[in-house]
Amino acid sequence: MAKPSIGDQELALLQYIADHNNASVGEVATGFGEPRGLARSTVLTMMDRLRSKSFLRRRQVDGVYRYSPSTGPGEVMRSAVGQFVEKTLSGSVSPFVAWMSERAEVSDKELAELEALVSQLQSRRKET
Repeated sequence: MAKPSIGDQELALLQYIADHNNASVGEVATGFGEPRGLARSTVLTMMDRLRSKSFLRRRQVDGVYRYSPSTGPGEVMRSAVGQFVEKTLSGSVSPFVAWMSERAEVSDKELAELEALVSQLQSRRKET
């Protein structure tokens, strides 16, 4: 079963928590919420939503709830990209590939990663 969708703000919050693992609501409200003008209660609501969607888990340590991602950051990003491709691009990656080809800032490392992915796709196609 696919995980529920995640919004841009939720994704940013989840990435913040991944970078600051085992963070409390207060720590996240200060480090993530305050710079964005979000109240502590808004941050708490977002964290509760992410927990109900199974993106976050919490455990109590010394009377304080500490939050951490329930999956690795790569999984969350893959899910977000998949939702974007399905919803915004109607399932086609061609517009994304066209955008990438027009970007001037593609590094050698990114290009090598893309070439490796294309090679994997070609191998899979040959297997079927």
